[in-house]
Amino acid sequence: MDHTAIEAFGSYLRSQRKLAQLTLRELSDLAQVSNPYLSQLERGLHQPSVRVIKSLAKALNLSAETLLAQAAGLDAAKGSNPDEMGDTAATIRADTNLTDEQKAALLEVYRSMTGNGRAS
Repeated sequence: MDHTAIEAFGSYLRSQRKLAQLTLRELSDLAQVSNPYLSQLERGLHQPSVRVIKSLAKALNLSAETLLAQAAGLDAAKGSNPDEMGDTAATIRADTNLTDEQKAALLEVYRSMTGNGRAS
């Protein structure tokens, strides 16, 4: 994986953490990944293992496939049928046409309409 792809994954990971309204420490606890290592991932300094990606996906309520696609430098949203993702929140998070603020607003509306405390 080239350095640009690693940095892009780090930015995506930070964005997803903020959308989930989690601090770095909270996500590191949920994902059972050290706080310094998670910080380095977000800054694009390391390429995560599949185990770490799966753990982060579970902690962020994302599909592992979505996070793996991001880690591999693939755009999970392009060319995908949203129904294939099977997860409304993951589809919103993966949409490259939306800003982080728009994603957060849509996720909040989704939570309020479904009665979920956290979008899945």
